[in-house]
Amino acid sequence: MSSVEEPSSDPAGVKEQKELDAEVEDNFGDSYGADPTRYTFYRDRKDWADLEPVPQDDGPNPVVKIAYSDKFADVYDYFRALLKKDERSDRAFALTADAIELNAANYTVWHYRRVLLQALSKDLREEMKYITNIIEEQPKNYQVWHHRRMVVEWLNDPSEELEFIADILSQDAKNYHAWQHRQWVIQEYKLWDNELDFVESLLEEDVRNNSAWNQRHFVISHTTGFSDPAVVQREIQYCLNQIRKAPHNESAWNYLKGMLQDRGLSSQPGLLEKVLELKETHCSPYLLAFLFDCYEDALESSFQKENMEQEHKETLRKALEICELLAQKKDTIRKQYWQFLGRSLKNKYGEDSLSNEPVAEEANQSVPTSESQEAS
Repeated sequence: MSSVEEPSSDPAGVKEQKELDAEVEDNFGDSYGADPTRYTFYRDRKDWADLEPVPQDDGPNPVVKIAYSDKFADVYDYFRALLKKDERSDRAFALTADAIELNAANYTVWHYRRVLLQALSKDLREEMKYITNIIEEQPKNYQVWHHRRMVVEWLNDPSEELEFIADILSQDAKNYHAWQHRQWVIQEYKLWDNELDFVESLLEEDVRNNSAWNQRHFVISHTTGFSDPAVVQREIQYCLNQIRKAPHNESAWNYLKGMLQDRGLSSQPGLLEKVLELKETHCSPYLLAFLFDCYEDALESSFQKENMEQEHKETLRKALEICELLAQKKDTIRKQYWQFLGRSLKNKYGEDSLSNEPVAEEANQSVPTSESQEAS
């Protein structure tokens, strides 16, 4: 009995597509229709079959073995194999990108990538674009910032750096790595001209930006310096103006002290008077601490001079009053610290006639019982 082929119920177009798919599958195998974004293990790639992967050696008895993913282990097993062989090829260069994607903090991978960049004469401009993308995703990665520095040096072209760093700082104005790179670029290529203006713009946005204050000191130290009295007076006035905006901002006071401490806080004409005037309207623990430092510096100076006894006593009295004010009212969380400083100052510079000055609660301590009975 002859068989009769049953007519297909599929429409003509669907039938033709099925026949085409069957023909393509016969010609191209299982790879047809595969997701192009799906990761293919290096161990399964024919062009890597010549390389024996090198597994990570954690020793015979690892205490806490890291549970690496299959992809991570695969990429780094082949990375170690390339490193062992010291292979300098395009496939090795491509693999470093996969390794960096999995762990951008691996400095060995970055070093090997730099070796390949030079050995293969890769386009360094393209590398800069690659680095920029990595930093935008991981702006606090030390290894990639160091890599960027190396490539900038090879190019000998810092023209894009300041704008790029400014963009990164606009996302986080206190990014230590970005500031470190900026200081290197400016110092290496003598790009000082507009940096003070840049710093001032950041301080206008946030007067508490201690990184910007640090950069201000860095710029002036490497340009005009602080030896010119006009520069010093300009910076004193700038600080005082910023302090009026935010009296409890420690950064401005730290900058002021750091700028002056080598030449003496008490030796600047009119500074003490300006700070005392500011104390009446913008008092803060930082202002009082600065006053204490000024008085201590003045005591040290007068201690070396003759015929300064009365002025010396008056300065000590003011310093001890500041300690008491800080300990009892303005900075009570550090009460013991200020009391210790007061005692230390009194022991170093004081006399018996000043023994009743307010320093700490020690003045109110009770007399021992035996002495009390004798006194009665």
